Amino acid sequence: MGRWLTKFVSLMMAFIIRQNASAMTEGVEEHWDTRVKAILKAELKRKGVTYAQLVEKLAAVGVKETEPNIRTKLARGKSAAIFTIQVMSAIGAKQINIT
Repeated sequence: MGRWLTKFVSLMMAFIIRQNASAMTEGVEEHWDTRVKAILKAELKRKGVTYAQLVEKLAAVGVKETEPNIRTKLARGKSAAIFTIQVMSAIGAKQINIT
C-alpha cells in the first residue's frame, strides 16, 4: 500500500507541476503576443499606413493578403514572425524598437 500511495503522490505532483508550467507559458505567450501586436500597429500608425494600403504594399513585395486577414492577424496578435517581417519590409521600416 505504501508503494502505491508514493507512486500516486508522485504522479499527482508531476501533473500539478505540468499544469502550472503550462499556465505560466500561456501568460508569457499572451504577453509577447500583445507586444508584437502593439509594435506592428504602432509602426503602421507611425508610417501612416492603413490596412488597405498595407494590402497594396504587401502585394508589391509578393505577399498576397486581404484587408480582413490583416485585421484578424493584428487583432488576435498571434502573427507569425514571417508576417511581422513582411509587414515591416513592405512599409519600409528600417528598424524595430522592441523595448
